[in-house]
Amino acid sequence: MTLQGRSGLLALTVLFGMGCATLRAQQKGQYVPGQQGLNAGVIPAPGLTYGNLVINYSASSLNDASGNHRPNVVGSYGFWVDENIFFFVPKAKIFGGYFAPYISINPASGSLVASITGTDLNSGGGGSGLGDTWVEPANMGWHFKRVDFNVGYAFVAPTGRFVPGASDNVGSGYWGNDITSGTTYYVTKNKGTTANLFTDFESHRQKTGTNLTPGQAFTVEWGVGQTLPLKKDFSRLLQLGLIGYDQWQVSNNGGTLGPGLPANAVPFYYVHAIGLQSNFILPAKNLNAFFKYEDEYRALARPEGRTFVFGFTWTLRIPKPVPPKP
Repeated sequence: MTLQGRSGLLALTVLFGMGCATLRAQQKGQYVPGQQGLNAGVIPAPGLTYGNLVINYSASSLNDASGNHRPNVVGSYGFWVDENIFFFVPKAKIFGGYFAPYISINPASGSLVASITGTDLNSGGGGSGLGDTWVEPANMGWHFKRVDFNVGYAFVAPTGRFVPGASDNVGSGYWGNDITSGTTYYVTKNKGTTANLFTDFESHRQKTGTNLTPGQAFTVEWGVGQTLPLKKDFSRLLQLGLIGYDQWQVSNNGGTLGPGLPANAVPFYYVHAIGLQSNFILPAKNLNAFFKYEDEYRALARPEGRTFVFGFTWTLRIPKPVPPKP
């Protein structure tokens, strides 16, 4: 089992803004890209699985709607999310696949410091605490000869602290709905070389205490990996790969940001990134540790930064596998 995590909620809803309009104008979605990559189609083995995934994002530049850096906006934006992911996968098959629901509980912290040169406009903020909660009650995975595939429905519960206009929010302040899928194609017969694709389509409800509804977003994460045995008996494996993500806002924001300023006047955001991933796998112990780094190279109407992800997963197999006879 080599799951890298499926949740990921924005630690702070406050973002670099779009010029002089406001430093809180961008209505960002909830799913944070950079959590998938290799083994996107693989679900845990039957039993109980715990995963700990730590994601850090930081940026010190803001791009406009054309992808050009805005030199007059100076500052930094960053957050940490510590995802605690709990899976339960029954042994019995349903429609030839495995039912794999899970939940992610996410302490988070973040900060924003920004100013626009030549003006008196400055902004700062930061907060920490329990973030929003990701629940995927319907998730199915199938194992085929050369493909692992999963598809599911998730919702985001706004359990993180949110007060309109506050500078220390940790949650998004609204409910979200996500349709997810993951695919791992085994390029070689020994399954050592893989091509991977993950997708997430998210839609949102209205923010608490406002008339704002963030636009829908679509995220793609991809990866190409190679597994190498560190011991001849395959008891220790190293997996290395090239990974990346792409995220687009795909529908208008709803509501108003202020008098005469409709939310749909804010440009759609886009971002693209590429990076590397490594996994250290102990198959007999059902343990996988992972590390990822992805650098954003094309961001529109949003910050452009970099993402670090690291953590591990461990599965308590139920029933316990019977060891092979000598």
